[in-house]
Amino acid sequence: MKEVPTAEDDSNLLVIILDTNPFVWAESAKAQTPLSLDDALRQVLIFINAHLALKYNNKVVVIASHVGYSKFLYPISDDDVAKHRISGHRNANMYPNFQFVMDQIVASLQELLSETDVSFLQTDTGTSSMITGAFSMALCYINRITKNDELGHIKPRILILSLSPDSAAHYIPLMNCIFSAQKAAIPVDVCKVYGEETAFLQQAANITGGIYVRVENAQSLLQHLMFAFLPERYARKFLNLPNQDQVDFRAACFCHKKIVDIGYVCSVCLSIFCSWSPVCSTCKTKFAFRPMVPPSGRGRSSPAVSSRGSPSLANNNSNNPSPSHP
Repeated sequence: MKEVPTAEDDSNLLVIILDTNPFVWAESAKAQTPLSLDDALRQVLIFINAHLALKYNNKVVVIASHVGYSKFLYPISDDDVAKHRISGHRNANMYPNFQFVMDQIVASLQELLSETDVSFLQTDTGTSSMITGAFSMALCYINRITKNDELGHIKPRILILSLSPDSAAHYIPLMNCIFSAQKAAIPVDVCKVYGEETAFLQQAANITGGIYVRVENAQSLLQHLMFAFLPERYARKFLNLPNQDQVDFRAACFCHKKIVDIGYVCSVCLSIFCSWSPVCSTCKTKFAFRPMVPPSGRGRSSPAVSSRGSPSLANNNSNNPSPSHP
């Protein structure tokens, strides 16, 4: 990731992608250390207020990664404000900007959950979160804001609060988003609140220079947010923040959308396949030679075929980045 000069007086744009998958939150609420969506939202709102309080020109955006689609929770249009009937009454004991942000986020999330038909989602669209859709929306919003910033004082970053497991079907669009964030020098932080480790989001944090933290105790979510993700990009130069000792760089095959440890990589378009095929299904290249397969009885792979137009046998379970997508 390219270095971007930062200054103490920069405006920090924090885009939060909140996983609102109701199925995973139901499991989290029944875990050994339970954490419901309501409790998590209270802690996230405190974190947002702390980010806004750090500097007068700090900005925040919240996007919901829901089942089947993504939606902006904040900011919302004036029509949505009138639709939600957000009260103009201000609490004298709360900073007005804090209450304004909190009211919009809570109202938008309530509407999102009230419109969710659980029975329809279980039968038609599946139960995976649209992390790629929310990621794309975040990048588009950041691009629009930074284009209007002629002086370059706005320093954006993305924070993903994840609960859902990896979806191999979303591997290609997610890698597109990761490489776009890397090219735009946008760090992607990941807070794994619940569930097993996610290989794809580990790669996102590693490639873009962000921070990946897995929350062991769900009740300490606010503590992790404050200590690991609150510091801005300028302050991170002087802090010893959590880092990743090991990164899972496994990829998903393009043919069956399965996460594979060892795969065949097309030497022309770099598509990944779980089994050898004489023709690449992505770029239609016909391979001239058969690959060198691992000897029987051994677990390690043989050297990759180097001839152009032939698939190479690649081991993705290493600490080297996985091959880029076409």
